[in-house]
Amino acid sequence: DRLLGGLLAEVSSEEDFTGKSGQSTVLRLPGLGSKRVGLIGLGQSASSPSAFRGLGEAVAAAAKTAQANSVAVVLASSEGISNESKLGIASAIASGAVLGIHEDNRYKSESKKPQLKSLDILGLGTGPELEKKLKYAEDVSSAIVFGRELVNSPANVLTPAALAEEASKIASSYSDVISANILTAEQCKELKMGSYLGVAAASDNPPYFIHLCYKPLSGPIKAKLALVGKGLTFDSGGYNIKTGPGCSIDVMKIDMGGSAAVLGSAKALGQIKPPGVEVHFIVASCENMISGTGMRPGDILTASNGKTIEVNNTDAEGRLTLADALVYACNQGVEKIVDLATLTGACIVALGPSIAGVFTPSDELAKEVFEASEISGEKFWRMPLEESYWESMKSGVADMVNTGGRPGGAITAALFLKQFVDEKVQWMHIDLAGPVWNEKKRVATGFGVSTLVEW
Repeated sequence: DRLLGGLLAEVSSEEDFTGKSGQSTVLRLPGLGSKRVGLIGLGQSASSPSAFRGLGEAVAAAAKTAQANSVAVVLASSEGISNESKLGIASAIASGAVLGIHEDNRYKSESKKPQLKSLDILGLGTGPELEKKLKYAEDVSSAIVFGRELVNSPANVLTPAALAEEASKIASSYSDVISANILTAEQCKELKMGSYLGVAAASDNPPYFIHLCYKPLSGPIKAKLALVGKGLTFDSGGYNIKTGPGCSIDVMKIDMGGSAAVLGSAKALGQIKPPGVEVHFIVASCENMISGTGMRPGDILTASNGKTIEVNNTDAEGRLTLADALVYACNQGVEKIVDLATLTGACIVALGPSIAGVFTPSDELAKEVFEASEISGEKFWRMPLEESYWESMKSGVADMVNTGGRPGGAITAALFLKQFVDEKVQWMHIDLAGPVWNEKKRVATGFGVSTLVEW
């Protein structure tokens, strides 16, 4: 501002720029070595990773508008920031910029490539610690982009076979630490996965059960974890077909958002290679369609743990696929399971479009995942697992029905899943039906990846 003779101060007062979050103003300044100088608001008390990630995204947006090749970012005031915080801030800005510059143009006949080639972050340090942090940010960002592109892919491109193929590619790219086991319908039948196969029965596209396993290069394994993702590449609702306003059948390609978070995490861990942890990535992938071979309302399915389910609504299908996936996960000898699913509209009604609902009987697991989310900046809210609501899930002829009506729909869905988890295993269910999709921009967000990887 001093070099420019007070020009920035002048502009900020004339254009009412107060530094509020999301505000920006850009000036063209010839003869300065840089063509433009921009002011971007961070808000009064920006301290969270998400605030600085937002700054990175705003920088990317300004760079797109200006068609800039290179950008430098400097905080107007960096006094009093500890060196540890500087590392976190730099990596959050870098992540935001990478994610902000990404545009999924694979299905457009004409598309502009982003011009931005380099981003310099000034005044927040240098050296191996920072390099390591930026490498981590790069690996996680590329995994989020991968997750977004999976969810954005339409159901005529991303079939269950194509999703299984993407999983296999991750395993072959990082074969030193990740192995793949893809089960066909026949193999699932041998494992008595009647609940999952019931959902898959109507589609001409066969189901594929995906199991990736990450094992570190060396050293002892201190924790065995499983990430289970709902993988419905399209959900018509089945015979209870989705109809009427708000049914969202037109965006049901997003019904594999949970599996995108799980496979994105696998890709990131393949790059980062953390020691001391074994992770199983599990997706029971299929389509929920309508045909003469499809499951009907009133049918009774038997899951792989022997429990029977009366299908009172074919559109509560995700939980039927997850039932067998959770039993399979427990059989891998894991201590902790996190499942992620675009499971209920009820969760969006409760928490809106940007917060995921968390259900778990384990305070310890909740603490671990919420600590990870503090760093990732993704928003989660713990919901009650109200056992008395299980009454509404009882069937006259089977062990349970698959849906308990409208009241507390996200809670009864979580209680249903709990029936398929071994009591010795710590388990968490994340309903990310809202934050997996950005309705305004009509694109996927890649939600879940950064929290899972951090955990």
